[in-house]
Amino acid sequence: MANFTQDFTQGNVPRQLITFALPLYLSNILQIIYNVVDMIIVGQTLGKVGLSAVAIGGDVTAFLTFFSMGFSGAGQVIIAQLLGAQKTQELGRFIGNMMSFLFTGGIILSVACLILRENILDLLNTPPESFGEALSYATVTISGIIFIYGYNAISSIMRGLGDSKHPFIFISVAAILNVVLDICFVIYLEMGAMGAALATVISQGTSFISCIIFLYKHRAELGFEISRADFFTPDFELLKKLISLGVPMAIKSASIHFSKIFVSSWINSYGVAVSAFAGIGNKINSIAMLMSNALTMAGASMVGQNIGAKKFERVTKILQVIFAITLTIAALMSAAIWFFPTQIFSIFTDDTNVIAVGMEYLPLAILFFFGSAVRSPMNALINGSGNYVSNFLTALFDGIILRIGLALLFGLELEMNYLGFWLGDALAGFTPLVIGTALYFSGKWRQ
Repeated sequence: MANFTQDFTQGNVPRQLITFALPLYLSNILQIIYNVVDMIIVGQTLGKVGLSAVAIGGDVTAFLTFFSMGFSGAGQVIIAQLLGAQKTQELGRFIGNMMSFLFTGGIILSVACLILRENILDLLNTPPESFGEALSYATVTISGIIFIYGYNAISSIMRGLGDSKHPFIFISVAAILNVVLDICFVIYLEMGAMGAALATVISQGTSFISCIIFLYKHRAELGFEISRADFFTPDFELLKKLISLGVPMAIKSASIHFSKIFVSSWINSYGVAVSAFAGIGNKINSIAMLMSNALTMAGASMVGQNIGAKKFERVTKILQVIFAITLTIAALMSAAIWFFPTQIFSIFTDDTNVIAVGMEYLPLAILFFFGSAVRSPMNALINGSGNYVSNFLTALFDGIILRIGLALLFGLELEMNYLGFWLGDALAGFTPLVIGTALYFSGKWRQ
């Protein structure tokens, strides 16, 4: 193995998983800090109007990452499998083709959404009081979406090769820069939500440029060679692999984000206080999913390498360790929010109406925590095995049928209003557990 890569096909599974996942976990924390700092500074400066604007603008940006997340995740799995099967000669060509594919798609999507940004905010039922700030936030972040695509692509390449430390270093620099720019733009220059968005885009751009310089300079240590031709000469066999796995993963990402936006659009219609807390609730749920997502990414690379090397017994051990860690974290977070809800919500706002909505949300927060815990190991198996059928089924049920269907059932049919929409969203999060369990016992993941 090259200096910066890791061989996950042998050695102590818990130690490897924790060592590999820890930098990913810390990276996820710092990425969440981007949005949390935005919300805290904007919330304390502009009040609930600013909170609503950042929450809705953030939903739009999160949805637009579906293409990047899907194909970057597919790229990570394919790279891990190539590495596990010791087909390192194909790595450079695959990386070049993947980067070109992602950038082309990102540019097209960004331009289309800039043209339709006002229509998108109308579809989200953006409250009139926060429409202007939300539009400013969304315009800036959509314009800089290419930086998110670039960072996700390069991070997935490094994760596939077994390097999780260097992406953490680059995101650390970006997080510090984001805090400094937030204070300058929002507090001192009084640029409102647009200032928070600008700080995020500049920070992400810095992280992306740093990553791409590092990747090129250390390509030998990372175990691959790459040339300019790899970016501009399509390898249709490799692209076929990327597309066959990336399409269902992108559909899964898009459908989940779309359904969450659908749920958010109904929640926003219940007024600015509910809309403001929706942003806070999303951030709390994101924090709960930090280790879950880190273990999913780490587990996918480890599962991919071991399937490529045909060491199937290690895959079972990887899933067992992930379950143990995520369920423990869910229990601890549930206790924290149940016993200290006011202290947690007051970090974001001192508005009593917003905090009152949060008190109603408490049981649903716990449901969200355990949903994120059990989906992590199963997503690691589904993604790491490259099983496109399971990815598509997860997209269909998690992203559309269950999340939207249950939200409408509880929210409208059973008249639970915004709490019903949150309940449907939370229950849909258990879908990967069902599909992943079926995949595991079918044995098809070994193929």
